Amino acid sequence: LGNKLCSSTLLSTLLYDLFLNTHSSDPSLRSATVADLRASRIRDPACTSFSHCLLNYKGFLAIQAHRVAHKLWAQNRKPLALALQSRIADVFSVDIHPGARIGKGILLDHATGVVIGETAVVGNNVSILHHVTLGGTGKAGGDRHPKIGDGVLIGAGATILGNVRIGEGAKIGAGSLV
Repeated sequence: LGNKLCSSTLLSTLLYDLFLNTHSSDPSLRSATVADLRASRIRDPACTSFSHCLLNYKGFLAIQAHRVAHKLWAQNRKPLALALQSRIADVFSVDIHPGARIGKGILLDHATGVVIGETAVVGNNVSILHHVTLGGTGKAGGDRHPKIGDGVLIGAGATILGNVRIGEGAKIGAGSLV
């Protein structure tokens, strides 16, 4: 993952060290990674093996990198968290603000064009398809992004705006505007 996200300002060795230290110091990150890996293998019929997902699925990789960026954000290491967010967006076309809280067992299927705002909360076992936006409505601050319950499926191209709650097990159709 460090090699995929490295740049002239974020060296692969720095990223490797950052990912390794973050995961080794936080067992909840390791369990979230395992749950995400299982979610990809079980819920994506195109996923042929765990190793294929671990090495090649950009949605899975983007979520793992976001988890580290979120940890940095929580530690008030915001410039580094934002630099990592920028690289994730550049490399994987997935833009998740480091302040967003993401549950376990997440599947970002295809992943391209996914945008998740700063105060968004995504529950456990959620599936998000490509070109989904969990965005704000233009408020400058405060709690302004969607809250997604456990077990939700968000179809391709769906846009969910503002501080709205999507209940457990809901299915948001492709192209929907909520």
